Amino acid sequence: MIQFLMNGEINKQINCTVKIVSKFTLLFCFLILALWGNAQNKINGKKIYETRCLVCHQADGGGVPNMNPPLDGSTNVQGKDIVRLVKIIRNGYDERVALDGMYYNNAMTANPDLKEDAIADVLSYIRTSWSNKAGLVTISQVKAALFKNKAAKK
Repeated sequence: MIQFLMNGEINKQINCTVKIVSKFTLLFCFLILALWGNAQNKINGKKIYETRCLVCHQADGGGVPNMNPPLDGSTNVQGKDIVRLVKIIRNGYDERVALDGMYYNNAMTANPDLKEDAIADVLSYIRTSWSNKAGLVTISQVKAALFKNKAAKK
């Protein structure tokens, strides 16, 4: 009888340990998938940046004096509100930009063909590259920003 009780207690402890290990394993897998997804977003964002943004904003994000503003260190790029950034990427921008005592006059071309995921990827790349530490942008944030921009036009 004592042996049976001891075996029952041991089985409970084993079951408890298995449950804990299973939960940690599941959590670890989610973490790995999230990190892999973030890395993939940044890779995709870099490709988009290199094909659509690099000529004007340069490989180092420094821009071109008097023509194209820098993205590296920009408070606009690193801000919490991405609605304006999404609008600029989608619709372009043709107004004079004043930034840190410099003026930039070159118009930015619209990118109406970029899908929400591509906009999220390129913004994630820009906001986490060079000295920028703003964080990633999700597809749902881009969709919400596009909706706000569309509603503002009405």
